[in-house]
Amino acid sequence: MSVDRVASNSQTNYMLTQIAKANSRLQDSETQLSSGKVSTTYAGIGDKTAALEGARVAGQRADAYKASTQLAITQTDLQDTQLTSLSGLAAQLSKAIQSATANSDGTDLMNQANSIFQQAASILNSTDANGSYIYGGSLTDRKPFTATKLSDLASGSVSSFFQNDTNKKTVQTGDGQTETIGVLASDVGTDLMKALQTLYNLDGGTGSYSAKLTATQTTALTNTALPDATTANSKLNSLTALNGDTYNNLKSAVTTQQTMSNLYSGFVSDIEDVDMAKALTNLSSNQVALQAVLSVTAKLNNLSLLDYMPTR
Repeated sequence: MSVDRVASNSQTNYMLTQIAKANSRLQDSETQLSSGKVSTTYAGIGDKTAALEGARVAGQRADAYKASTQLAITQTDLQDTQLTSLSGLAAQLSKAIQSATANSDGTDLMNQANSIFQQAASILNSTDANGSYIYGGSLTDRKPFTATKLSDLASGSVSSFFQNDTNKKTVQTGDGQTETIGVLASDVGTDLMKALQTLYNLDGGTGSYSAKLTATQTTALTNTALPDATTANSKLNSLTALNGDTYNNLKSAVTTQQTMSNLYSGFVSDIEDVDMAKALTNLSSNQVALQAVLSVTAKLNNLSLLDYMPTR
């Protein structure tokens, strides 16, 4: 006659199930500690999965807006430098004309005019790091200003030398928010080139302006070239200020998107990242629980009726 063990098959299966559960919980705890995440699967995140992915996507979108806006800031900063230079050239032209009329001497006037033209033309045809023309609107593969020397302006309309279109570059700074950052060559260069054209035509029409000036020449400068130069300087100052406002708007947008990115990142972290102190405690508890289940199972499997029979 055999002596059966006390533990039944159902008890054994139950304990094996408990072992599997305890082992699974232990593995989860170890994974949390190694990854720093609550779970590496959506199943482990549970009903917070939709919120997690929504916050992650929103954060990525904020980062994309911030990156494109930062590039726009670089462009507007460069434009500020160049617009300031153009304004300075217009002021220089105005001052040269004023000096010539005040002293009735235009000895260096046309030399300065030629120098101002060359500097202004170079700025109008500036390119970015990719070789694209900055002031051409959407026509970034060709020069927006085609005159190469001051004498080119002698005949025809100044506007005929500007080949940019009217499409100003924009950047999206947020959901449903855009900022116009593009500046057109014709907008910033027409008045200055008109002033230079006026001066050049005067020089050819009433005698040379590169020597002592007659009363007629002085009057002509005062009544035509000087007002044109003053107008160019004033308009360029306004356009420079407008570009500065755009720069400030872009900086503000970057700050906003960085704040939003941090907010979404924190939200994702709250859902996804594990509390390390709690995870360590859970690891220790799960190790103890697994050891206890293994110990109980081992004892049940070793028990038999002989353990309960009286001894003499």
